[in-house]
Amino acid sequence: MALRGVWQLKKLVVSYCDWGGSSRGIRACMESHLPAFKESNPQLEVVTELIRGQHPHLKGFFKNKNERVICVKNMTPEDILQHATSLRNALGRKVVKLKTRHLTKHPTVQGTWTTDLKF
Repeated sequence: MALRGVWQLKKLVVSYCDWGGSSRGIRACMESHLPAFKESNPQLEVVTELIRGQHPHLKGFFKNKNERVICVKNMTPEDILQHATSLRNALGRKVVKLKTRHLTKHPTVQGTWTTDLKF
């Protein structure tokens, strides 16, 4: 995703194994979909990395020094392309866990409503 007109994903590393069965989909994706993905995203540096004996994964490096890894073992080339596109569209921010189940601008003075009220 572009934040103020600047794409946030700098580098996409595609790691795969050349003989493992779980890398079958990513090898097919590298032949069919990855060249078109590189051409349509010139701002993005796409690097392939051979790691023998490991499951395939996509690793995205963002401008704010964060990185995100997505395991793509036993996926089809279309699913892998969808995950690569979602990494390209991400801002790279860390996921923040909410402290409560609801957010409101005007919290109630009486407290949170529950079904366990006893009269």
